[in-house]
Amino acid sequence: MQVVLLGIVAYGVLFGQPKAITNGSMGLLVTFTPAVLRRNYNLPLDPWLGLWITLAVFLHTLGSAGLYATVGWWDSITHALSATLIAAIGYTFARAVDLHNEEVQIPTRFAFGFILIVVMAFGVVWELFEFGLDILADETGVSMPLAQFGIDDTIKDMLFNTLGAIIVATFGQAHLSGVAETVRERLLAVD
Repeated sequence: MQVVLLGIVAYGVLFGQPKAITNGSMGLLVTFTPAVLRRNYNLPLDPWLGLWITLAVFLHTLGSAGLYATVGWWDSITHALSATLIAAIGYTFARAVDLHNEEVQIPTRFAFGFILIVVMAFGVVWELFEFGLDILADETGVSMPLAQFGIDDTIKDMLFNTLGAIIVATFGQAHLSGVAETVRERLLAVD
């Protein structure tokens, strides 16, 4: 996947496509997150988590390279997958803080709602970011790496964000508790 992302960046450079350069470069940088966490923080991620992170940015970058325009359901899949990743990150850090600090208590029954709220809030911020880029593109005439395609697209994006959040909220507590323990031990410097 990294080789394909590098190829997208190279294509952008060779053919003067700033969108391909921006999205490909950002996606490629994100794929190095597991290695950076392992090297800098001694936080080894399960290979499946590394694949999850890489797949989310890989599919988004392929979408922005043309699949969003040609495959109608591509945007929905990438939103759902990205939402699962945001939900997992939000849950993991909240649970790590819960384990680390006795004054913070996040009841298990509340975690489901917390995950939904985190993803929905992030989704709103993301949609506002896309809206802002559209305004900037209109004012400057510069093509932006992300675009909003109207209110129907925004609502559909938010629905698929919610679907991704529900998946993680349902299964995340069982499958991410070990990651939260590791984050607590390594990043929060527990003695």
